[in-house]
Amino acid sequence: MPTPALPDLASFDAVLFDLDGVLTPTAEVHMHAWKTMFDELFRARGITPAYTDDDYFAHLDGKKRYDGVASLLSSRGIEVPFGDPDDPPSAETVCGIGNRKNVVFSRVLRDDGIQAYPGSIALVDRLVAAGTPVAVVSSSKNAEEVLRVAGIRDRFDVVMDGVIAERDGLASKPAPDVFVEAARMLGVEPSASAAVEDAISGVQSAAAGGFGLVVGVDRGAGADRLRDAGADVVVSDLEEFSA
Repeated sequence: MPTPALPDLASFDAVLFDLDGVLTPTAEVHMHAWKTMFDELFRARGITPAYTDDDYFAHLDGKKRYDGVASLLSSRGIEVPFGDPDDPPSAETVCGIGNRKNVVFSRVLRDDGIQAYPGSIALVDRLVAAGTPVAVVSSSKNAEEVLRVAGIRDRFDVVMDGVIAERDGLASKPAPDVFVEAARMLGVEPSASAAVEDAISGVQSAAAGGFGLVVGVDRGAGADRLRDAGADVVVSDLEEFSA
């Protein structure tokens, strides 16, 4: 059972989980893929300052792929055509650059696989056993693949991902659209549901969506920053809810 200091997530009508950094350590794979791609791009174009992990948290973490690329390029005063999602990875467009990163990500995921965080899956399994609906809310177009590779796809009633967001024209986090839509897909009200996020933009998204509880998981963004973004509770690992 949860410790007295933490709310019982099973008491909510549903719990909505971000994927990368909350359920699986794919945030690390994403960070590696983004750094590899932007290091090469910046060197080729002579762009300064060099790419850092701070760029990931400020411009990429939690956002849809192309929104993140546009944001980071803008921070360096770089403008390229947006292009089309079908652009090849070689294209010098926002979409082409985003697709270039995805080639690296897919290769690492395929070669190395991915394992879910044990504490996160223990919590999900407890919620499922209690009859609490659970969903994944991810900006990534790779969410379905990641869930399958991790062997946890069958646990979730709804997967609201970057593919659906692009198809339906939903705004990227920190806008509330994707969390609110996932709640609608589950048939629950955000105010009676909980959301779990590790990204600043994701916490802002859930808070803006009016969720009854926003849980921040500090995987590197910083507990104070997560609270400032709107997290009601911050933990270092979701095993704290099952202690």
